[in-house]
Amino acid sequence: MKILDGAIRFFRDVHTEMKSVTWPTKDDLKEGTIVVIIMSTIVALFLSAVDFMFGLAVRSIF
Repeated sequence: MKILDGAIRFFRDVHTEMKSVTWPTKDDLKEGTIVVIIMSTIVALFLSAVDFMFGLAVRSIF
């Protein structure tokens, strides 16, 4: 029964830890989402520009 005792202890520990978790507020989630969207857009634009430049360079070589 060591496996069962270990599993029970694990889930008790998980329950105890979940009580001490600080969850983000709605405003925190909105702010984080906006940051991710803006950074993703910036990275996408940068990579598109780099891809375009490399495309021009390859076309001019060949």
